[in-house]
Amino acid sequence: MRIYNSATRRKEPFRPREEGRVALYVCGVTAYDVCHIGHARAAVTFDILVRHLRGKGYRVNFVRNFTDVDDKIINKAAEEEQSPDQVEEKYIQAFFRDMDRLGVMRADREPRATEHVQDMQEIIRTLVDKGYAYATTEGNVYFRVRSFPDYGSLSGRDVEELKAGMRIDPGEEKEDPLDFALWKRAKAGEPAWSSPWGEGRPGWHIECSAMSEKLLGLPVDIHGGGQDLIFPHHENERAQSMAASGGEFVRYWMHNGYVQVESEKMSKSLGNFVTLQEIFQHHHPEVLRFFLLGQHYRSPLDFTWQAMQDAERGLKRIYQTRLALEQALQRQNWKNSPLPGELSEEAEQTISDCWNKLDDDLNSAACIGEVFSLVRLVNRILENKTWRASQHSRDLLERIRENILAVADTLGAFQADPREFLQELRDFKAARRGIDPEEVERLLRERQEARQNKDFDRADTLRDQLADMGVSVQDNPQGSSWDVE
Repeated sequence: MRIYNSATRRKEPFRPREEGRVALYVCGVTAYDVCHIGHARAAVTFDILVRHLRGKGYRVNFVRNFTDVDDKIINKAAEEEQSPDQVEEKYIQAFFRDMDRLGVMRADREPRATEHVQDMQEIIRTLVDKGYAYATTEGNVYFRVRSFPDYGSLSGRDVEELKAGMRIDPGEEKEDPLDFALWKRAKAGEPAWSSPWGEGRPGWHIECSAMSEKLLGLPVDIHGGGQDLIFPHHENERAQSMAASGGEFVRYWMHNGYVQVESEKMSKSLGNFVTLQEIFQHHHPEVLRFFLLGQHYRSPLDFTWQAMQDAERGLKRIYQTRLALEQALQRQNWKNSPLPGELSEEAEQTISDCWNKLDDDLNSAACIGEVFSLVRLVNRILENKTWRASQHSRDLLERIRENILAVADTLGAFQADPREFLQELRDFKAARRGIDPEEVERLLRERQEARQNKDFDRADTLRDQLADMGVSVQDNPQGSSWDVE
């Protein structure tokens, strides 16, 4: 398996610090608002990573934190006239609800920053003792950026260029505009903890340094998060952790790409944040997950409602093929007729390619492309009267089915019972369009009776009535089924 390491800017063979075990830390959300599409992308990316690593036999210790003390939480608490504790608890639970619907597994440990303030203070004390940090007369503690020569290497930033765009605000006692806060003096009405430097609270960056070291030990095998965290968060985190420990902090840095909305950068100033709750009103949650899987995790992702429609059609196609495959395998009479050898070769090569794509820097998009190749192969077999009756076809279809289910388990998609999912998706779309399933079923029964009575004009009229409702009808030997267009 190879992983693109953001620190070296190249793909590298993955070798954890301890054979067979992986220590993974991912920066979680700051609990002050509901989740948006950017949060979903990061969560799904590292969910797939954990699934794939475990599927390869690794014992993964996965830690994903919550930032539950921050200026944004304090401001939101004032806005909502609640305590910071109430705000962070509300949005942490909202996060869990959204992630559960998205099929994202819980991490092994999900610490809150406030549970590790003592651990943060110990690192800060070490940094001060070593001369990497300093306390001000006001009770703030800052990290001396220039005391760490390797600062900027993770993000590719030049210290002098950074300084050109920064200044020291009035009242700050920084030695250098580049220095960042490790500990902040308490303000009236804000959460605060006692410390050697007075009442205060931790800075943002020190939180992840403390929690990753405490819960995983150093060096962490993989540290992940969104691309927007590379600077300053991960750059600062790396500097303070390496300065305090005197050793390596992270072996592999992984970052998922930015999310755009309708070709524009997603930002609150543009008012184009798309929340998961909004998406779930229009699309089944698994459709969103499938959409996210359809682009390599490091590539920019453009969210559009049309792209979601396309993802729904693709996901539906896989489920429909799975259903046809299940029905074909239930047949009892199989003939010992030959099957072209190239079909088996094609299937085995495609199955191998599915896993090779995931091993190549977690390329879920290419893996799904191979799944669609298997879908086409299944349909070719089932459409050929000679092939679909062959015992050799049955064995091959069983092999393909087994692999599709294994890939589905790794990707966390198209793994539900196909008949149940297709009906759930249909009913979801019907509810969204205001279509009453009971009314549809009543009209279908009337149409079936008209066809049996050879009243084809009446049957056509009912079909047109259903079409006007947005319902498509499929006739088959077993009767009629329906879907929402």
